Amino acid sequence: MNVLRFMLHNRGQVLELTLEHLWLVGVSTVFAMLIGIPLGILIAHRQRLNKPVLAAANIIQTIPSLALFGFLLPVPWLGDRSERLAILALTLYALLPIIRNTYTGIAGVDSAVLEAGRGMGLTESQLLFQVELPLAVSVILSGVRIAIVVAVGLATIAAAIGAGGLGEFIFRGLAMVDNRVILAGAIPAAILALMADVGVGWLERRLRAR
Repeated sequence: MNVLRFMLHNRGQVLELTLEHLWLVGVSTVFAMLIGIPLGILIAHRQRLNKPVLAAANIIQTIPSLALFGFLLPVPWLGDRSERLAILALTLYALLPIIRNTYTGIAGVDSAVLEAGRGMGLTESQLLFQVELPLAVSVILSGVRIAIVVAVGLATIAAAIGAGGLGEFIFRGLAMVDNRVILAGAIPAAILALMADVGVGWLERRLRAR
């Protein structure tokens, strides 16, 4: 109850930080999709690139988030704005599930279906957009869902470099040793992650059924 009272009393700030959190997660996820989906398609069609691309994405995942923020701070232009730095870091962390699931979805399309498409006179680009992507879309969305949930959690660390978001409450609560303030940031972040998981999961199931 103390937590709820605190959140209601500071509802304006909770809303503001939640919107900042959504902005960081949304922009970074869009960038990750714009990079990750084409990369996944590329390595599905060029198998020799599979291992190096996935290895690079895996290596990024092993870097602790605070350490990655520290590595990026000296970079010109990025280091000038903590928001830019946070979006880049979150984008890098979101790449692996999107690349991997796009690759899995495209590579999993039945070769007989592709041969039938070629027999009908479809070009490679037509096969991609009319056959492969529609069949792989539910698998790709599964990767996007994982990326969003990961980004929601990691975005709380962005407050450590002044990028805003719900992590502001968490770090403030840690400094004050006040569980109410910590939970005021942790609870909305958990709700956002659950909503993203349920929402994108529902869309994924609908597309798979179709």
